[in-house]
Amino acid sequence: MVGLCSVDPGPDGKWTVMQIPCHADQVTDLDFSPFDDYLLATCSSDETVKLWRLCELGQEQSASVEVSLKSSEGRLELLLFHPTASGLLAVASARGIQVWDTSRDKALAVLEQHADQLQGLTWKEDGSLLASSCKVSKTSVKQFDFLDSVYGEGKTVSYIKEAAVQPFLLCLCFAVSHCLSDASTRGIALVPKHVLNVGCCEVLRVLQLTENFIIPISYQVPRKAGQDFHADLYPDTLGHTPAVTAEEWWQGANKQVQVVVLFCSTLKLFLVQLEPSTSSSPLSTPSSSAAPSRSPSSTSGLSSGFLPSPSQSSRAIQSMLGPSSKFRHIQGTVLHRATHITNLRGMSLTTPGECDGFCANAQRVAVPLAIAGGQIAVLELSQPGKLPDTALPTIQNSVNVADLCWDPFDFHKLVVAGDDAKIRVWMVPEGGLLETLTEPRCILQGHTEKIYSIKFHPHASGLLVSSSYDMTVRLWDLDTGNEVRKLSGHQDQIFGMAWSPNGKFLATVCKDGKVRLYDPRKSAEPIQEGPGPEGHRGGRLVWVCNGQYLLVSGFDCRSERQLYLYSCESLASGAVATAPTDVSPSTLIPFYDSDTSVLILTGKGDTRVYIFEIMSEAPYFTECSSFHSSEPHKGLCFLTKTECDVRDVEIARAIRLGKTTIEPVAFKVPRVRKEFFQDDVFPETAVWWEPALTASAWLLGTDAQHRKISLKPKDMTPVSLAPKEAPVRKYLPSSVYLEEKTDEQKKEELLSAMVAKLGNREDPLPQELFEGVDEDEWVRLELYLCLKFWNLNTA
Repeated sequence: MVGLCSVDPGPDGKWTVMQIPCHADQVTDLDFSPFDDYLLATCSSDETVKLWRLCELGQEQSASVEVSLKSSEGRLELLLFHPTASGLLAVASARGIQVWDTSRDKALAVLEQHADQLQGLTWKEDGSLLASSCKVSKTSVKQFDFLDSVYGEGKTVSYIKEAAVQPFLLCLCFAVSHCLSDASTRGIALVPKHVLNVGCCEVLRVLQLTENFIIPISYQVPRKAGQDFHADLYPDTLGHTPAVTAEEWWQGANKQVQVVVLFCSTLKLFLVQLEPSTSSSPLSTPSSSAAPSRSPSSTSGLSSGFLPSPSQSSRAIQSMLGPSSKFRHIQGTVLHRATHITNLRGMSLTTPGECDGFCANAQRVAVPLAIAGGQIAVLELSQPGKLPDTALPTIQNSVNVADLCWDPFDFHKLVVAGDDAKIRVWMVPEGGLLETLTEPRCILQGHTEKIYSIKFHPHASGLLVSSSYDMTVRLWDLDTGNEVRKLSGHQDQIFGMAWSPNGKFLATVCKDGKVRLYDPRKSAEPIQEGPGPEGHRGGRLVWVCNGQYLLVSGFDCRSERQLYLYSCESLASGAVATAPTDVSPSTLIPFYDSDTSVLILTGKGDTRVYIFEIMSEAPYFTECSSFHSSEPHKGLCFLTKTECDVRDVEIARAIRLGKTTIEPVAFKVPRVRKEFFQDDVFPETAVWWEPALTASAWLLGTDAQHRKISLKPKDMTPVSLAPKEAPVRKYLPSSVYLEEKTDEQKKEELLSAMVAKLGNREDPLPQELFEGVDEDEWVRLELYLCLKFWNLNTA
């Protein structure tokens, strides 16, 4: 009978144990295959060797044997798998050794008999030599060489060397640790690398078999940052794919097992082979019908997935380590106070939920004020500082502001939607407002109810879309002031609208729980409909992944904020992925940077800004570091890409509206070599602040795209062309720590250094170098003083 036990406890804190009835007599030895964790070999006094295909712990183990080998050498004592060849076993009987190919019914070789009982055998690491020891009056060790010549099957192999073992042992090593056990040891085994606990820097785990227990003994290296992966403690190791088959080895092949790299994910070790392996064996790679399902962390499962190409290798590593983003450590930073506009008073806090609350472009900011008449403050970003306590010149919209936005192609044109169902177009003079504006350039009329929101077309100049309480969406040509299209199909309040990146389609999200897609030039009815967010508190949407997906920010049935991702090819299929955020009454307002696929979201009254990288395949959402502000804000409004400081790897710049301040916020990606242009972060960007065509041309069916420019300064070199830096060790070798000096040694070295610096100097002192006065000089001085004294007395 053989008992099987899990290395680690299960979720209930208990170890799973099961038994296998193996042989008709006592089991004398057993060994796991180095290339398959689920292949176990056993030998017994009944002169048989059996190979067992194990199942997952907790499942019922089959009693049928995989392979059974019959020996005619008597009671079997030892067995050992070959370290490089699959399906190759060394089996020792009372006095002889046989080498078996498990796919055959007879031994490949019978080694020369020993003089007494065999006590141990071991393969050399490269599999070329087999050493054995036996019990004789003068203990000896024999070595057998299989690679110098090729033997026929069943032939006897003579040993090439026999060495007497002296009764003393010389160890060329240093003891770094020892462990005392209070129980008698019956056996000992080493745990594989991939199950070690990286979190506590465990480098070795031994299982001690005692009379009644299996005791794990863990060896750990003390490190301060225990939760980090210390690569210097986990070097590359041998993989789990055989280098050759048993037949190839017997014919003289001497290939070695490929070295694999240890990777860490969530403090678990995984093995990944970087080069292909071509050998296989029926036992080292079991069929799907015979092998049980493997978990992702099982060694055999990983060994079967060793990778034949660099692209497949990177995908396998990514799948094991989980999704990762180069923007995961993105940092949001409020710029210097000298760039802030402060002392902003009377800001309106009651703008509708469909409105962003304020709007900004590269030159100025427009903020609705809580003053009668729907007044709007227009502030120049080029004139930061404290605003005066007196009244500012404003735009008098005459009615409360429902929504407002700047023309993306004209930094002076501000469009404002009001509660009176009218849209007013205002022109701000060069240099900003010097006096209050009371007359708009033009007024757009057509809606019969209050307006929800307005949006400009991303490519066509002068083309505006608006949504209203009358359940319609209307398109306007600002050059003529006329309504050019009217879209229908909504059954309730329209939460948000978004143009596709190519400017052909318009998407909406509605309170009736539907997401709709329109082609305004072809039909007034939606061309697609799909289920939207279940919550009815609000919603926003934006196109992502080059227009392949629609991202909707809304609420679920529990009123928790949620992100939904829809495929634009099939809205009716529902969301392909969702991502929860938190619980808050305000709707998350999204901004998507198409150059980096980074999504930035925040809501009115929030202090946190969420950042995700959106991917076109699972898992779709990769969360990055969030930006937190010290106090709640009204929202963020993002500027053009040319406002970013690419030298500091700034990928986005926003204007943050606080309670009384307007602050620029920079979102930067930490990089080491900032002297180079980070071309992997800054591809050629679309000039979306310039029109690609006119509204009339678009209405006639013409499509055009923005031109693209490079953000690379002329004096910078792309990082992709930068010379490669030599790798630097993150940690010193372990020998440095082992040879660390004591405090007494450090004191002695310090004193020696001080003495060496000062030296035992025998030079004369400075005062000793002064020259004395001659005797004649002293006589003359005395005579002079005497005469001087005599003259004073006689005067």
